Amino acid sequence: MSSIVLYTLLTLSSVGALAAIILYFVAQKFKVYEDPRIDEVEAALPAANCGGCGFAGCRNFAEALVKADEFGSLYCPVGGNETMEAAAKILGKEAVAMAPMVAVVRCGGSCDVRPVINKYDGAASCTVASALYSGQTGCQYGCLGLGECVDACSFDAIVMNPETGLPEVIDDKCTACGACVDACPKDIIEIRKKNKNDRKIFVSCVNKDKGAVAKKSCEVACIGCKKCVKACNFDAIVVENFLAYIDHEKCKLCRKCVAECPTGAIQEVNFPERKVKKEEEKVVTETSEKNKEEGAC
Repeated sequence: MSSIVLYTLLTLSSVGALAAIILYFVAQKFKVYEDPRIDEVEAALPAANCGGCGFAGCRNFAEALVKADEFGSLYCPVGGNETMEAAAKILGKEAVAMAPMVAVVRCGGSCDVRPVINKYDGAASCTVASALYSGQTGCQYGCLGLGECVDACSFDAIVMNPETGLPEVIDDKCTACGACVDACPKDIIEIRKKNKNDRKIFVSCVNKDKGAVAKKSCEVACIGCKKCVKACNFDAIVVENFLAYIDHEKCKLCRKCVAECPTGAIQEVNFPERKVKKEEEKVVTETSEKNKEEGAC
């Protein structure tokens, strides 16, 4: 009996030893080497895991930085140039400085200028609403106002304005990660260059209908008149599909286009107030009061 037990123990020990040896050689053959610098680079990143860099998370981005011969287009929008310089120092590479960016909401169709013509009574999701119908107003391109962009932002950088029914970006908090851009089914949010003092000029409209149709559905819609194109001395504005677009790389913030726009579709943000003549001020006030009476939410 004791010999059987001994034989069994020896057999099991031999099998275990043989399996351990086989596993060792298999592990050596198929082991994956991981550069220890990946951990160092990941520690230098903001750990936001927002996907703004184009990768699934900071770990994946760190791996890409380590493997890349040069940084090129690899950039962390949350950490910015300071973070990229820290990563470059660890890897002995050169960081490419980029201009800070910020999200911009390209829809000015607030309640007083874009009257509601029907009532949506479905899921509180922009994606769902966009798939079901064109929206509660006559503009099929504008903001649906259900706040999916707000839910997508991990930095509390975008909020819904209850008075206008539109999302607003808080520039100081925005990291230009692009989560709100991806979340918006209407494509009204864009990442643009962040200028000095957060000043920006952009066409706050994405309506591609012809001028008369666009103007009927929203008082501040772009009508594709091309007056802004003629006013711009820097070739920063183009009009396609009855819609003007300002290239933020070419724009010099001269504001000439703003003054020429007949509908107020071009927005100027964080600029000093212009001196308005009394006659013009009276017309603006009367128009505003009329719009409030006719199309309040």
